Amino acid sequence: MAKVTYVQPDGTSRTCVNFEGMTLMHLAVGNLVDGIDALCGGMMQCATCHCYIADEWLDRVGSAPDDERTMLEAIDGVDIRPNSRLSCQVQLGEELDGLVVHIPAEQPGI
Repeated sequence: MAKVTYVQPDGTSRTCVNFEGMTLMHLAVGNLVDGIDALCGGMMQCATCHCYIADEWLDRVGSAPDDERTMLEAIDGVDIRPNSRLSCQVQLGEELDGLVVHIPAEQPGI
């Protein structure tokens, strides 16, 4: 198990404990974290689970692969950054214990 902290746009944070095999999106949805809407259920089709990986964690988590980056860049009105990820595509494990994720102020289509 590992802990993940979700930081809201207003700076408030919430730490959740994951179980092996979960994604960032599953953990957020299961813990009712505001701002991770996951309308497609984790199929990488809607980008409503977009998040920013804290800079100090980006090397461990990794940047978005080409197909994920293409999905992110196709969304209008969303601030895409080098540390942008779709939380449905980030698999959690003990190596990410302490991970910090920032929630964007707006998700696409919301």
